[in-house]
Amino acid sequence: MKKPNILVLFSDQQRWDTLGCYNPSVDFTPQLDRLAAEGLRCGNAFTCQPVCCPARACLQTGLHATQTGCYRNGIPLALPQSVPTLAEQFHQNGYQTAYIGKWHLSNTGAQPVPPELRGGYRDYWLAVDTLEFSSTGIDGGFMFDKDGRRVGFGGYRVDKQTDFVLDYLQNRETDRPFFLFVSYLEPHHQNDAGHYQGPPGSKERFVHYPVPEDLRRFPGGDWAREYPDYLGCCASLDENAGRIVRALKDQGLYEDTLIAYTSDHGSHFKTRNSEYKRCCHDGCTHIPMILRGPGFTGGTATEEMVSLIDLPITLLNAGGMEVPQGVQGNPLQRLAAGETEGWPEDVFIQISETHVGRALRTKRWKYSVRGLRRNGWLHAGAKAYREEFLYDLENDPHELRNLVRRAGYAEVRAELRARLIERMVEAGEQAPVIVEAGK
Repeated sequence: MKKPNILVLFSDQQRWDTLGCYNPSVDFTPQLDRLAAEGLRCGNAFTCQPVCCPARACLQTGLHATQTGCYRNGIPLALPQSVPTLAEQFHQNGYQTAYIGKWHLSNTGAQPVPPELRGGYRDYWLAVDTLEFSSTGIDGGFMFDKDGRRVGFGGYRVDKQTDFVLDYLQNRETDRPFFLFVSYLEPHHQNDAGHYQGPPGSKERFVHYPVPEDLRRFPGGDWAREYPDYLGCCASLDENAGRIVRALKDQGLYEDTLIAYTSDHGSHFKTRNSEYKRCCHDGCTHIPMILRGPGFTGGTATEEMVSLIDLPITLLNAGGMEVPQGVQGNPLQRLAAGETEGWPEDVFIQISETHVGRALRTKRWKYSVRGLRRNGWLHAGAKAYREEFLYDLENDPHELRNLVRRAGYAEVRAELRARLIERMVEAGEQAPVIVEAGK
């Protein structure tokens, strides 16, 4: 049986509601919307860790952040040599492995990433650990190739990075299927500028677009200034996804290529804490997830609860590979085939840096706890937590009313508390003590 090509298009800090297939007020993502209409759209997809490095480590291994040891940014050995990676498994099974863009798993900053820290991507490499420090969204910058040579580029970053993707597709070796991982920085803010950097004209083009209610209710955030450029980044990602799809069609590869589009986390625009992520709220945990290609061609929309941790096992299954012992998640092929029996009714989220946190998201409820006497930069977990948030998303979809101390929810909290502990144990953590709110 012919093995499919596998292409992951990975954005950074992109909310789910910036795509038209999720949000009717968005009319600037026709390319990704078309992929969703042809493939599988996951309406309830959530990150398993709303921080850049941990989410990436989870995606490259199929393990939770506390299992890889990469529970925060800046871990020197974010991918331990003892942990099998997706790229290593694809390489061993006859795939050409290629990576283009932001890596953020080697702690090497704007210097070349040594081969042993590239997670098994052996055949093609054009990347840098922190793309936000080697380039800007508007004026370009540089990455490094497989031999550590600096490769400069100018112009808008998403466009130029896509140019490299098209060059790879045109000039790759064709005797093997490819596993290509494209990691964009956008729509992540440009760190040194302190702003989101959309293409020129974004502020004018998107200034009148409706602002999501979970942002609009918090005038203290920076969304009024930053949201138009953020949408400009998202529109550019869509345009460039279209360029890649056209190249695949021109080369006769489209029907043989599984395309997965998703993001590491979203952005709440400093409405929930002092920056953009690192909390349990949907603004930074609810992400887009679309798959289109072999095994995902039915035009299916699922509202089952899906985690970013479900994507690695899905990709391995698509490549016909044996899944290593311990890999977490569930293959999304089941949902594409309409097989929902036994599918988990919740997703589990680990939170770090701002605090040591754990959260459970169901279709109706959001329940989260905070570690007691634990620094989120120094500790991956805690022995004891206290309940922090409870939201009834059926009646409060924008998470405006915290019910964790309200009378009448004791049974709900008890059920969610037990389920959260169960998920923590499944992820390799010790069962903690969870103190009820107010005690």
